Amino acid sequence: MWELTAELRDELVMVGLAFVLSAGIGAEREYHRKDAGLRTHVLVGVGAALFAVVSAYGFAAVTGERPGDPTRIAAQIVSGVGFLGAGVILTRGHVVHGLTTAATIWLVSAVGTACGAGLPIFAIAVTAGYLVLLPLVSVISERMPKAPEISNIVLRYLDGHDALRTVFTTATRLRCRGAVLSSDVVGPGLTEVRLEFIGRHDKQELVAALTPLEGIQRVLLVEESSQ
Repeated sequence: MWELTAELRDELVMVGLAFVLSAGIGAEREYHRKDAGLRTHVLVGVGAALFAVVSAYGFAAVTGERPGDPTRIAAQIVSGVGFLGAGVILTRGHVVHGLTTAATIWLVSAVGTACGAGLPIFAIAVTAGYLVLLPLVSVISERMPKAPEISNIVLRYLDGHDALRTVFTTATRLRCRGAVLSSDVVGPGLTEVRLEFIGRHDKQELVAALTPLEGIQRVLLVEESSQ
C-alpha cells in the first residue's frame, strides 16, 4: 500500500503546479484560436509531470526500491511529444502552419517535466518568460528588416498589346522590379516569358494584379525549392 508521505505530497503539489503553468501557456494559444489550445497543453503538461513522478517513484512498490535510473521514462517524453507536435503542423499550398504551436507543446512538456522533477522555479520562470517575452519577440520580429521577396512567374501574352511594359509598370506599383529570364514563341502571335520579380511584395497579390491585364493569357507562379 502507498503511504502519502511528505515527499509524495510535494509531488502532488508539483503536478498541480504543472496544471496551472500549462493552463497559462494553453490559454495564450486558445486566445489566438490555435488548433492546440488550453485542453491540449494542460494534458501534455500534466502528463509530462506525471511521467517524471512515475519515473522517480512509480516502481518502488513493485521492486522494493527506487529505479536505478529515474531518467529513463522522462527521457522518452521528448521524443513522444515530438510526434504529437508534428500532428499540429500543416502545409497548405507552400505555406507551413502550426510551427509555433508545435513548439509550445514541446515547451509545455518541458515545463511539466521540470515540475515533476522538483524544479518549480525553472518551470515558473520559463512560463513567465513565455507569456511576457514572446509578445515582445513577435513585435521585434515584425519590425525587423526582411530580405527582398523573389518571385518567378511564367507569363504568356499576345503580341501587339504592349503587355510586358504594362506588366513591369504594374510590378513597380507593387514595390518590386522585374526582369526577363527567358522568352519563347509558343504560337502565332503568342509569346511565353519567364520573369523574375524582386522587392517587398506579396506573391499572390502580384499574380492577381497581372492576370487581368490586357493581352495576358496565363500567369503561373513558379515556386522555387529552398536549398
